[in-house]
Amino acid sequence: MTPERLEGRPTPRQCHALLDHSDWRALSTAASALRERGWGSCVSYSRKVFVPLTQLCRDVCHYCTFAQTPGRLAKPYLEPEDVLRIAREGAALGCKEVLFTLGDRPELRYARAHEALSALGFATTLAYLEHVAGLVLRETGLLPHLNPGLMSADDLARLRHVAPSMGIMLESAAERLCERGGPHFGSPDKLPARRLETLRLAGEARIPMTSGILIGIGETRRERIDALLALRELSDRYGHLQEIIIQNFRAKPGTKMQRAPEPSSDDLCWTVAAARLIFGPHMSIQAPPNLYGGDLTELIAAGINDWGGVSPLTPDHVNPEAPWPHLDRLAAETARAGCDLVERLTVYPRYVQAHGEWIADEVRGSILRLSDGAGWARVGCWHAGAAEPANADDLRDVPLMATPRAANMTGLIERAASGVQLTECEIAELFTARGADFVRVCETADALRQQTVGDTVTYAVVRNINYTNICLYKCGFCAFSKGRTHEHLRGAPYLVDHDEIQRRVREAWERGGTEVCMQGGIHPSFTGHTYLEICRKAKQAQPEIHIHAFSPLEVSHGARTLGISVGEFLDELKLAGLSSLPGTAAEILDDEVRRDLAPDKLGTQEWLSVVAQAHRAALPTTSTIMFGHIDGYEHWARHLLLLRQLQQQTGGFTEFVPLPFVHMEAPMYLRGRARQGPTLREALLMHAVARLVLHPFIRNVQASWVKLGPQWAQRCLQAGANDLGGTLMNESISRAAGSVHGQELAPAQMQELIRALGRPHRQRTTLYGDANADRIACAERSPPLHELYNAPCARTPVDTARDVRRDVGPLHLGRVR
Repeated sequence: MTPERLEGRPTPRQCHALLDHSDWRALSTAASALRERGWGSCVSYSRKVFVPLTQLCRDVCHYCTFAQTPGRLAKPYLEPEDVLRIAREGAALGCKEVLFTLGDRPELRYARAHEALSALGFATTLAYLEHVAGLVLRETGLLPHLNPGLMSADDLARLRHVAPSMGIMLESAAERLCERGGPHFGSPDKLPARRLETLRLAGEARIPMTSGILIGIGETRRERIDALLALRELSDRYGHLQEIIIQNFRAKPGTKMQRAPEPSSDDLCWTVAAARLIFGPHMSIQAPPNLYGGDLTELIAAGINDWGGVSPLTPDHVNPEAPWPHLDRLAAETARAGCDLVERLTVYPRYVQAHGEWIADEVRGSILRLSDGAGWARVGCWHAGAAEPANADDLRDVPLMATPRAANMTGLIERAASGVQLTECEIAELFTARGADFVRVCETADALRQQTVGDTVTYAVVRNINYTNICLYKCGFCAFSKGRTHEHLRGAPYLVDHDEIQRRVREAWERGGTEVCMQGGIHPSFTGHTYLEICRKAKQAQPEIHIHAFSPLEVSHGARTLGISVGEFLDELKLAGLSSLPGTAAEILDDEVRRDLAPDKLGTQEWLSVVAQAHRAALPTTSTIMFGHIDGYEHWARHLLLLRQLQQQTGGFTEFVPLPFVHMEAPMYLRGRARQGPTLREALLMHAVARLVLHPFIRNVQASWVKLGPQWAQRCLQAGANDLGGTLMNESISRAAGSVHGQELAPAQMQELIRALGRPHRQRTTLYGDANADRIACAERSPPLHELYNAPCARTPVDTARDVRRDVGPLHLGRVR
């Protein structure tokens, strides 16, 4: 049977039939197609440091130069300070993995090993490994990957709390290689059954594992297939094998196999292709690039999707004669094969995304901190709201131009740009765009922006008024609210009084403002009357000001406390002066995410219902997404589709505003339960993909300078965005979360950013009309802001609610009329 005629998972008999094809090129078309089906254009690697904890080993593999006798080593084990030094040097170079390689239980063979362990305070090598891996995890945040050889169930149970992944190479399933004259004779830990048992126990323990085979040590091709089938059976049973390594034997001077022939490049490629066909599209197939003497693109053609660990610091201690390729060269070779080099963690994306099942609690925070929204490694040092500029890794991830090659997503991008509604899976795929695809998504979104709203970049002169940071809700992402669980975070509890609200409204008008945006925490003493009175006071201060206020959560709260419907309360708010609503508190419109993110907030359908009722009441709203925390690309896709569908029904959204998660002071991040916000690539893609997906229904896409920083807000204007939002004058919520991008971006600064792109600018109103000449003139000569007065409030929400109940009774105060 030809490989192209294989349908579904090949049977063992079909796998053995691959032996009929001696040339790997006969297998490569089917193997390459499977790789592309499972991994797209991504070929991954892990940036690591290599820690040879001990080179003592009780085994005597006839090809190995890593294992040494005690007399040839200065000291039997690296000490904790040595390990931490290597890890810290690696962290400084952007490494995320610490690969611990060591011999199998040397204390069972060498008295010196036993003595050295005793001096360190440990009885076994594995106990010492557990200690130093825990030190690395806790003190550097890097992720240990452990290759200690055979392990018992108890060993695995202990080690999974200090390492997210482990590995043990099967090498071969041929027991004859352990007999006299074979490469594993005298190596009790290389018995295939014992190694398969360790892998089985790791499956029971739900540990992501690496395994693979070593080719060219005397096995036949049939025996290679047998070994791969044994690994496939374990993978099918437990789902824990995350990658299969196909490693070629290298003859080394000083070993018993120094004159043994090495497998050819063609033989390695054949085995890679066979492994891909045996395991199918979704298994990661790896071949180390430093051990391949041919054209690296051949390995990709044969079916690999991963290069393994590559270190910018330490050598390959197992194969010291073969230096790692420089990452720039590896990226270039990968691009030459029509693929994108993608950095991964020690655990692959599907295990990161299912971290609740696969990753121990002690390790989970580090995994989330180092991962992006798809479960790949987070690259670069850019963070939403942070002062640190983008570094070279960030910039490589967001190219303005890419290596010339066909964009794989061209058809998908063109369908979106034509206004066709994509599926959730198709939208999620757009967020995976890298390299040429990333460039194409951004360029198409920018062209669609020009076609839809022209080249003019808009902005508004507005003032934010956050009237209280006291809140009954316990949203895990929010560093602004001051409840009992958030008292240690930035800023003291406050409640702005009516006089101060009116003063800020008047000052905003004097400085050219056309809008005040008013939101706050859900203070336990607030009722619908509170929100109505805030509107009235603002209008009394300046009748012409546009009041853009109250999230759907605040509207729902106000209606509930007055015992009236949301629609009735919205009508009352309009009479009090409300003109539009911010579409905040949306976060991610997916109840699975919302249950963890903000469990007591409005559900998805409740949020959509309030917004739809606002639109029917002729109250336009913005739409937002707050992304980059515990969400994934499928959640972003779902969110965008819901907004598109609601806009088709109501037409009430004025714009879409992506809000990257600012992580620095967020409670859930500080507890190790969230990522560090989106990567720069993801932040730019959110604006570009939104332009495509929401077309033609939502015309305006806004870049939040307070989250992105001016430089990257400007870049978003080249990726589908057409609006820079408001000058703000005061900004409290992002600043409380740790953002350092300031409280105001003056009109002159806005205009300078826009002019640098060669584009015209326009000062707008909330509803995208033109600001009149008087407002523009006032904005140009605006005086400095006066100091704010936030009246302190020492009581917690629970204390305040108790007082309110005592003084005025329940919060359901009856109808407003």
